[in-house]
Amino acid sequence: MKNSKRITLTILALIGFITSIKLSVIYIDANFNPYALSSFCSINDLIDCDGVAKTTHSQFFGVPLAFWGLFLYFIFLFFTYVDKLQNIQIKGFKIFGFTEVFRNPESYICALGVIAFFISMVLAGISLFEIHKICILCFFTYILNLVIGLFAKPADENYLTVFKTSFLDFIDALKIKKYLIAFTVVLAVAVGILSYTTLTDVLAPQVKLEKDMKKYSSSSGDEYKISGNILGDPKAVLVVHEYTDYQCPFCFVLNTMLLRAVNELSDIKVVHHNLPLDKDCNPTLDSQMHPGSCKLAKYVIAAGMQGKYWDMNNLLFDQKDDEYTNEEILLKDAKKLGLDIEKLKTDANSKETSAMLKKEIDEAINLGIDGTPAIRINMETHVGIIPYEELKAKLIKAGAKERK
Repeated sequence: MKNSKRITLTILALIGFITSIKLSVIYIDANFNPYALSSFCSINDLIDCDGVAKTTHSQFFGVPLAFWGLFLYFIFLFFTYVDKLQNIQIKGFKIFGFTEVFRNPESYICALGVIAFFISMVLAGISLFEIHKICILCFFTYILNLVIGLFAKPADENYLTVFKTSFLDFIDALKIKKYLIAFTVVLAVAVGILSYTTLTDVLAPQVKLEKDMKKYSSSSGDEYKISGNILGDPKAVLVVHEYTDYQCPFCFVLNTMLLRAVNELSDIKVVHHNLPLDKDCNPTLDSQMHPGSCKLAKYVIAAGMQGKYWDMNNLLFDQKDDEYTNEEILLKDAKKLGLDIEKLKTDANSKETSAMLKKEIDEAINLGIDGTPAIRINMETHVGIIPYEELKAKLIKAGAKERK
């Protein structure tokens, strides 16, 4: 390889490697560091590197795409200097002797660059048409991959020949027993690592969260539901506060997780607070979000006056397609809970109930909670959903205990 070409490829690969390091930092901050500030490339709703990093599309086989990028640019650098590595000796022993099978490094770099570019175009499509957010650093690497692929192409070969040469060299290498064994070992290790990252989602918390969302957004939580006004131990060491809106689908998930947590843990009590995102009772909203949720909150407060708070809570979270905005349907189902329907209607529309709801909303606002679902564990507030096992670990750390 000519020195001028080697230097250019080195610079391009190093730029890609450094960019991938920055993308890795953005990914780690976005998914593992709740105190991290927004990155410089999170500018608005469209240009948002952090937002892209938090999606399930930012990983492949449980490994962040940024990490794959680091590996790709390392390979580019490796092949750029593979002929130099072949000449390194210590006391006559070629420590990189295995590189002798890489006879056409320019072809390999070209093929990998072109393949990476076409994969990048798929990712760009997902970013534009599914995520509706753009990571400008990611798009920069997409173009960089193409530039590397085009620049690395041997002058005497077309692209078809490049791929053919790369494939035939790979097959020839596998015909040598020691390299076949080495490739098999490396492949087995890679499969093992990727199987672990895929199954555990240790590097992809957003995927783990999506799995939890699917698990807890169904009626699978029925087994944990309880009756009465108290959820958990009345004299619990740990009191957890949840803030929800009965037309918020994610609130159903958090509520179900807490029902399960109380079933599995002792010394814990959950106190529910209504925070309807409805302009009829919530003064913080600039636009209407969940019309009718104020009315639903009043009904659960009214049910609590008859000792059926959590019964009504469960009923409202089980509604389909906002069916309980139709008051007649709501009252018909509420009757099955053993409630005095006339008293329920009177209490739900009373000044006392309105005052109680206003107090709940004001308290949430004073705590800085402006979205649902939200949860307070001791003095720590978290808005949104976290994976169940992480939630359970937080509760145990805060004082709850595993039931025997």
